[in-house]
Amino acid sequence: MVVSTKGRYALRVMIDIAKYGTDSYVTLSGIAERQGLSEKYLESIIKMLVQNGLVKGLRGKNGGYKLAKDANEITAWDIISVTENDFYVVACMNPDGPKCDRINTCVTLPMWKEFSEEMEAFFKKYTIADLAAKEA
Repeated sequence: MVVSTKGRYALRVMIDIAKYGTDSYVTLSGIAERQGLSEKYLESIIKMLVQNGLVKGLRGKNGGYKLAKDANEITAWDIISVTENDFYVVACMNPDGPKCDRINTCVTLPMWKEFSEEMEAFFKKYTIADLAAKEA
């Protein structure tokens, strides 16, 4: 349940696009330069964001990337939930994970479910607009 570099960088990419992509598309090289990140690594992140409908891309001379929705409508959870493959508090909550033979009698499962819901609610409180406004 650790947010990987992919998740953290995806948040930074989305914040960058929110700040610099209001009037035009933002280039990947521009994002990489401003964020001090590898353009090559950002290619895989931006592809994931496009595939999940968070960002739209435009090819060509004036091409680049824009948010697919208003920054006020995109939460940190929207990004983290698509970038993190294994973001489960305990393995038995992962539908693709190992099946636990105690699932019907486990007294701690409700606690783990509640914690997961609290974590999701926490990340949903922060929009990309909020985070972009806080960045210096």
